[in-house]
Amino acid sequence: MNDLLNYMLENQTSIWTYSVEHLQLVGLAVFIAIAIGLPLGIYLTTNEELAETVLQVANIIMTIPSIALFGIMIPILSVINQGIGFVPAVIALILYSQLPIIRNTYVAINNVDPNIRDAAIGLGMNTMQRLLRVEIPNALPIIMAGVRQAVVMNIGIGAIAAFIGAGGLGVLINQGISRSNTTMVLAGAIAISLLAIVTDGLLGLLQKRMTPKGFQQ
Repeated sequence: MNDLLNYMLENQTSIWTYSVEHLQLVGLAVFIAIAIGLPLGIYLTTNEELAETVLQVANIIMTIPSIALFGIMIPILSVINQGIGFVPAVIALILYSQLPIIRNTYVAINNVDPNIRDAAIGLGMNTMQRLLRVEIPNALPIIMAGVRQAVVMNIGIGAIAAFIGAGGLGVLINQGISRSNTTMVLAGAIAISLLAIVTDGLLGLLQKRMTPKGFQQ
């Protein structure tokens, strides 16, 4: 335990640098995933057949082991000289993020109380106004739960991205394994766990702040 604590204190600068790299990787991937998944989830509420297909595809992607998905990216992206590194890692994390974001958006919008929707229609709101002023605020807690799930999941999966040169805290685990250095592996694992816990907590506060008071439980 003392060795681990001493290692983390002595290498706090590099651990911080890897943490920033890790957050950049996960943050960019989730941001793009939200830009794709949120509108798609909303649209799927108008097309039940397509919704079933899209959610099945997203489920299948989630079953692919992360190291295998990274491996699939290498020959595909090698065509544009991006077979390893940041780009394939971001694409893989975007794919993994789709299920929780699309599913939660789809379920949340579908489960908005019909009485609330009818009241909005009675007030003369058009479809876009109902979506922005009523349905999304009402669905926001469930949507944000999907985003939080995607972020925490990707912080863990992002550690594997170090094996294809994407950087991040996984570098400590990768180097620790190759050097048979248990202390380095534990330092990387603990840093990733702490990063996930802190990030989830901050997103929880953001979720509460973004949710209108009338919709807070």
